[in-house]
Amino acid sequence: MPGIDLIAAFVSAARHASFAGAARDMGLSPSAVAKNVSRLEQALGVRLFQRTTRQISLSPDGHEMLEHCSRIMEEMAALEAAAAGARADVRGTLRIDMPAIYGHRIVLPVLAQLALRHPQLKLDARFSDQVVDIVKEGLDAAIRVGPLTDSRLVGRQIDRQVIWTCASPDYLARHGTPAKPEDLARHACLRFRMPSSGRDRAWQFRSGRRDLSLSPDSGLQLGDGEALVRAAAAGLGIVQVPDYMAAPLVAAGALVEILGAFRPRPAPISLVYPSQRQLPLRVRVLLEALLEAQGQETAARR
Repeated sequence: MPGIDLIAAFVSAARHASFAGAARDMGLSPSAVAKNVSRLEQALGVRLFQRTTRQISLSPDGHEMLEHCSRIMEEMAALEAAAAGARADVRGTLRIDMPAIYGHRIVLPVLAQLALRHPQLKLDARFSDQVVDIVKEGLDAAIRVGPLTDSRLVGRQIDRQVIWTCASPDYLARHGTPAKPEDLARHACLRFRMPSSGRDRAWQFRSGRRDLSLSPDSGLQLGDGEALVRAAAAGLGIVQVPDYMAAPLVAAGALVEILGAFRPRPAPISLVYPSQRQLPLRVRVLLEALLEAQGQETAARR
């Protein structure tokens, strides 16, 4: 059976897409990492990487083996944490992916507190609106909005996303305030271009028990949420965004919510992670910290 050091070299090289990057992570030489990966390939009888003179990339067998090997490493980390005993002794690298603005505003303060509580915990936080494959990327967890669709993952709801439709007082003074979603056809609507598809995100509303999805004509399309709300605050048109993006500008009087009676139903925000029997300690403490932060935020709203 292959040794854990061979498996660790493969998992690290896959995560870094580089023997040199894995070597820095593990405190070894690149040649030592490459030799350990070659030994693992010989032991398993499969080729794990496609190699060129400049880079390495996972082979089809490598992609499949990465999931199994990552699980072995997580089990070993969990065993080590159990043996160490104390909850305060959280160590290792927490690798997490999250939507950019939600991550910056909501998750980053939680990560900062975790880092202060657990000095031996390292953080590899990625902020992107692209939905990545966390198993192939070798991530511990990710923040996802909406229902969980990947059967390889499990999730725990940590928050909910409430959608607001907003405009600046100046825009509304010049163009009037729409009374119902259908009135948006006569207004400049600022739309978010989804990075995954390049298409404008449809606007959602709820009328009684009926869900409405509209694609109003756009006066401006942007692929950045911060730019979108600032354009609305500048009086360029109406925007529909999550409440945590608009709340600071609403509090400052630069934006006001409209069509509040037609808010769509909130979407779940969850911490998701690969399905496995033993959740790594570093992910458990993150989950607990996120739930604690959400509980404090809920209490503050009352």
